[in-house]
Amino acid sequence: MKNRTGIRYSVLLPPLLPLVICAILALRDPVELIAGAQVASNWVLDRFDWLFSWSCVAFLVLLAAVYVSPLGRTTLGGVGAVRLLSPWRWFAITACTTIATGILFWGIAEPVYHLSAPPPAGVEEPAVFALSTLFLHWTLTPYAIYTVGGLLFALGFYNHGQPFSLSTLLAPVFGERVHTHGGAAIDAVCLFALVAGMAAALGAGSLALHGGITGYAGGDAGATPLQLAMIIGSIVVAFSISAATGLQRGIRILSNYNIIGFILLAVFVFFAGPTVETLRLAGRAAGDYAVTFLPRNLGLDPGIPADWSHAWTTFYWANWFAWAPITALFLGRLARGYTVRRFIEVNLLCTALFGACWMIAFGGTALVIDGQLDGVLTTALAEGGPEAVAYALLEQLPGLRITAALFLLLVFLSYVTAADSNVSAMSALCMRDIGPDSAEAPVRVKILWGCVIGVTSWVLVSFAGLDGIRLISTLGGFPAMLLFIVGAGGLGRLALKSVRQDNI
Repeated sequence: MKNRTGIRYSVLLPPLLPLVICAILALRDPVELIAGAQVASNWVLDRFDWLFSWSCVAFLVLLAAVYVSPLGRTTLGGVGAVRLLSPWRWFAITACTTIATGILFWGIAEPVYHLSAPPPAGVEEPAVFALSTLFLHWTLTPYAIYTVGGLLFALGFYNHGQPFSLSTLLAPVFGERVHTHGGAAIDAVCLFALVAGMAAALGAGSLALHGGITGYAGGDAGATPLQLAMIIGSIVVAFSISAATGLQRGIRILSNYNIIGFILLAVFVFFAGPTVETLRLAGRAAGDYAVTFLPRNLGLDPGIPADWSHAWTTFYWANWFAWAPITALFLGRLARGYTVRRFIEVNLLCTALFGACWMIAFGGTALVIDGQLDGVLTTALAEGGPEAVAYALLEQLPGLRITAALFLLLVFLSYVTAADSNVSAMSALCMRDIGPDSAEAPVRVKILWGCVIGVTSWVLVSFAGLDGIRLISTLGGFPAMLLFIVGAGGLGRLALKSVRQDNI
């Protein structure tokens, strides 16, 4: 019987089965689930850590080559293509949808982790190392992953008439046959990886919200399953409603408020805190980041043992790769009417610069205050977990009631904005006949994925914990990395082709 719904069931249904299995295991035996995920994650990281690291650096080199090549002058959608968004709204949506709750949650907690537990061999200046590592994990390298995928998709979708599918990333290498041989399987695997990643981010966001609410209003610091269900449910309802309204309404409006809130809070924290000391630390950390850029990216720094690098740097690359395929669809869709060079500027350089400024304002301030106040933030981390660090930092600054409320609002908004964009891309991936002029999936499909993400996050975070769900999401980074490596080869071919044509 002919499928009249327009839904690609070969993409929609396969990811649901492993998600259901993980949820059941989390309810029945969360310890076994975490142990199994840890074994699988360690197997991938131990054997392919070098491939994660080298591919990320190779993507940066590739993007630099594309930027200066004749391909950089190409307009996405062709000459005269109408832009979907103004430059400011494009940047706002790009920054907010790629960062999500990450910089709010880990941008403050991660440097405190590094300060309290640096590599076993030790480092000369722990605070400098902590902030430099934050730059490594949250600026140029991870955004190179997103930019390569988004650019490949934008060129294929807008300039070469390829379908709204992740197989479009492979078309420059394998041609049209890639869409009929394995295209649906690629989409399904990447959907599973993203749902796990979004569930992990939603779990982190819900814990951050709970920590803020209890700190703001008082109460038990531990989050119960019922409390998490209420928080996650409210977030899911919000981003499902926003996703149902489409790009030009929900996402565009939310991201504008979101980025303004980010800027206001970062400026306040930077100037209300120990500004001069933070700037000095940032300068030393930036120098350390530049000097150690290649060895730490490639896992070749002799002062950092492999176990520590696996637990942090390679683990981060795997998580970024897990998010990257679906994010690439959304980022590529936004860019119609802009040149390839402008795409690289916005998605790589501007977002990395914004991330660095945020890390200086929050991560740098946190490190300085912790050093000045006898480890007040490392104590908060040890006693209340990573979700307690942000509020412990805000307690040391004036205007706690206002800043804590704004921080809570930003955690909520940032996840809603990111989930909105990804749910829109995931839903479109499950549909046939999605094109440049009809890129929105039906509301019912968006609501379905919103509910799947919410239920998955609640079950896994409530019963397996945040570490368990992060391990599961990391596993999706391996196939995504292979997809992007092959796709990057195709992007290189397009750049070389543009050079040959320019020389004719």
